[in-house]
Amino acid sequence: MIANFRIWIGAAVFGLVVGCSSSSQQPSEDELAMVLANAEDSLVFIEGGEFRLGDVGQASGEPFSPLLENNKPPIMVTIHDFSMQSKEVTWGEFLVFLRDVGRAGNYTVENGFRNAARLPIESNDDPTSPNYALKPARSPNYSEAEEYCAWLAEKTNLPFAIPTEAQWEYAARNRGQRIAYATNTGELLLDDYLQKTSVDPLKPVTGNVLIHSSFAVERRPVGSYQPSPLGLYDMTGNVPEWTRDWFQSGYGHLDASNPVASEPGEGPDNLKKSVRDIAGYGDHSGGLATVYARRAVSVDSPNQGFRCVVNHPEPIN
Repeated sequence: MIANFRIWIGAAVFGLVVGCSSSSQQPSEDELAMVLANAEDSLVFIEGGEFRLGDVGQASGEPFSPLLENNKPPIMVTIHDFSMQSKEVTWGEFLVFLRDVGRAGNYTVENGFRNAARLPIESNDDPTSPNYALKPARSPNYSEAEEYCAWLAEKTNLPFAIPTEAQWEYAARNRGQRIAYATNTGELLLDDYLQKTSVDPLKPVTGNVLIHSSFAVERRPVGSYQPSPLGLYDMTGNVPEWTRDWFQSGYGHLDASNPVASEPGEGPDNLKKSVRDIAGYGDHSGGLATVYARRAVSVDSPNQGFRCVVNHPEPIN
């Protein structure tokens, strides 16, 4: 209980520190230090191993995601040790980065970023706002998500990067286990948060995951639900997440060791990235909420969140 209280207090202080500054203002040393410390402190070490990447099917023989063919057949791959941020990057953290690199003002309607009319790229200290500092950020495009992780790498001298698709699935599956969902129990117990006509952002959490078919941009603060057995939060639900891989249907193009589609391939989706956690969009029928589901998404899409990994063979913490 004391440890949880300390985490909550730290998160609350972080929200106050980074939540209110002007988008044109350079972040303070305290803001930078808080973001970098949180990035390192949040890392969960994940021991590598061998696993079958893709829809391995349930014990009954039925696929986990019957509506999809782009994740079959599975292939055997080996993943080296790495560390992953336990939570999705927040608005507060993301805006400190954008302000530090001088791009926080680029993503406005006035500057041609039309999605800002629906969801501004900003951070605030209002828990009722979709842009509350502790809620998951939605990067305006893939490039800024990748640049955020590269920025962490430059500031910390640690090899931060966007996770590969294989790393993401391996972590979500508790090191490659045959499970359906990256929740505390491996099952879904839906929060009814967005199932009401009138949404109260201060409504207490119920269930163990936020999945709701809705165009609402509202989400819970990161870490609102119990973590997976590995200590990772929101790898099912809340927001979908970018991976480093260029999308191709199936996995036959990948290497067997630390696979990553680092170059565009062939096919109609060859210039799109592979996005995981389709439950983050609200889809949950036909196995789309399972950890096996994947989607090809334009690099200019503004609807994805993300987290970073550190590609290092030893624990950082």
